Amino acid sequence: MLKIIQSLMTPRANATTAGALAEKFGLELRGDANTPVKGVAPIADAKPGQLAFYSTERNSAAFKILPIEVLKNTRATVILVQPEQAENAPRGATLLITDSPRGNIVKILGEIYREPPRFGISRNATVARGVFFRDKKTVYVGQYATIERGAVIEPDVKIYPGAYIGKNVTIGRGTIVQTGAHIENATIGADCVINPNAVIGKDGFGYTRQDGHNVFIPHVGRVVLGDRVSVGANTCIDRGAMTDTTVGDGTKIDNLCQIAHGVVVGRECFLAAGVGIAGGCVIGDRVLLGGHVGLANGVKIGNDASVGANSGVFRNVPDGETHMGYPAGPGTEFMRHYAWLRKQVKG
Repeated sequence: MLKIIQSLMTPRANATTAGALAEKFGLELRGDANTPVKGVAPIADAKPGQLAFYSTERNSAAFKILPIEVLKNTRATVILVQPEQAENAPRGATLLITDSPRGNIVKILGEIYREPPRFGISRNATVARGVFFRDKKTVYVGQYATIERGAVIEPDVKIYPGAYIGKNVTIGRGTIVQTGAHIENATIGADCVINPNAVIGKDGFGYTRQDGHNVFIPHVGRVVLGDRVSVGANTCIDRGAMTDTTVGDGTKIDNLCQIAHGVVVGRECFLAAGVGIAGGCVIGDRVLLGGHVGLANGVKIGNDASVGANSGVFRNVPDGETHMGYPAGPGTEFMRHYAWLRKQVKG
């Protein structure tokens, strides 16, 4: 029974062959081009019919270099491998040769487990009159999704069940809006992914004091996402009060993040889970913010800078620097303070 359940939970691979993958991604083929590929697995766990990869690349901390015996003893039928490691592959295996197995495995995963195209609008969806579809035949709208009057939907968009698209929203070509996402007052670029229950374009936490009372500041700005932006599950991005909240092309935002009104986030940034950015912050390009980093109002983070996990940032971070701690400061300074503190504790 457990095996049946596991088989149902395993993603279904699209049928392909080693030759088709070699041709599509420009890989050198050694072996039978007709060797079927029925799925992808880690090289130590792969079974006949599956594709695996082995690499000695050192350009990513996400992957460890495995012992060569793992390659020699794998049961994978198709192996993505570097030229210098080809001689260590099991005899009879079909090889796909590349200088970067790690880079190519990402492309192959996307090809093999690519979701079949979905088109059409569910009869249970609510689509108001006046919604503008640039090519309705290529759009998918799931059950109980809502699209308000005046929204603009580009071709190849997928809006999954229960999502809400407001009247002042434009969604770019190829973007995916997952179940339960809520989008208002926003322009979403092409090829974005809005994950479940993300909330984009609601009013921010903008208040002022008048006559001893808290008074809400009306918000009239938007959220503008560039192309290829990913917004994590349960993440909130607030509309600007008078200016737009913007996120640059290629930026990836993890789950449970909060981006406040009027924030500017640059291109190709990575914001890990739990990041909280207060209003008016400006974040440069290619910035890395670790988990649960907090930025105070109006802080500026320079290009190529990074902030360590659980840090509280109250002052600007220059280009290229790494800051950490609470309050955050230069990484070297933080480590000196930490070393001094440990020395005092030890006595």
